[in-house]
Amino acid sequence: MARNNKTYQSEINVTPFVDVVLVLLIIFMITAPMLDQGVEIDLPQTKEVDVLPTDTEHLVLSIQKDGKIFLDNYEVGLDTLEERINVLVTEKQRALFIKADTTVPYGVVVDIMGRVKAAGIQNLGIVANPSDITADDIKALHQNEETQNQK
Repeated sequence: MARNNKTYQSEINVTPFVDVVLVLLIIFMITAPMLDQGVEIDLPQTKEVDVLPTDTEHLVLSIQKDGKIFLDNYEVGLDTLEERINVLVTEKQRALFIKADTTVPYGVVVDIMGRVKAAGIQNLGIVANPSDITADDIKALHQNEETQNQK
């Protein structure tokens, strides 16, 4: 009888593990910037801006310059806005923030804010960019415009 001398390998082969980890790393490197983009909006500027809270779940209602409304990254019609806000925000007790493009008419923003309040949202945040312009800069700008108009 021939004796079968099979020996077992007691070392772990890490090559397949490294391959899988590298593929996952590449996938995350490609998709991570896409997750942060959101809806493209030219935000207005203001003197004092708070950072959006990261400790709580919140939704962002975006109003683009062409009038399209997005709840996070999903387009929402004006007729279904209250219903969606009620389901996604009020029932789940999330915070809601509005960010509107600088070219969106004030009346549209107020109308949407009214619909949000009608859906039961009491605390509503507004998103803006910080500004370097001071009150003195604005005053000087208006004085320059007045002198040019008088000429």
